[in-house]
Amino acid sequence: MAHTAKDKEKLLLRVRRIRGQIDALERALAEESECADVLQLMAACRGALNGLMAEVMEGHVRFHVLSPQSAANSPQTKAAEELIELVRTYLK
Repeated sequence: MAHTAKDKEKLLLRVRRIRGQIDALERALAEESECADVLQLMAACRGALNGLMAEVMEGHVRFHVLSPQSAANSPQTKAAEELIELVRTYLK
């Protein structure tokens, strides 16, 4: 996946931040933190993972679905942009 190789460092930094959030969630559960705090941490983890997924999916669409020759206003490009926006909205 060339698009992930191109953005490798940025994606790895996001994964490391997510790992930190997961570690915080694990600590909260181990320390028997309040339910509301645990749920908040879980929501933050889910949001961070969904954001990463949306970014990788956008790269996939742009790199593997769109043709490099596609004009910015072509029907294919417009459809790809709509798909990307739909995925981002769904993953919020």
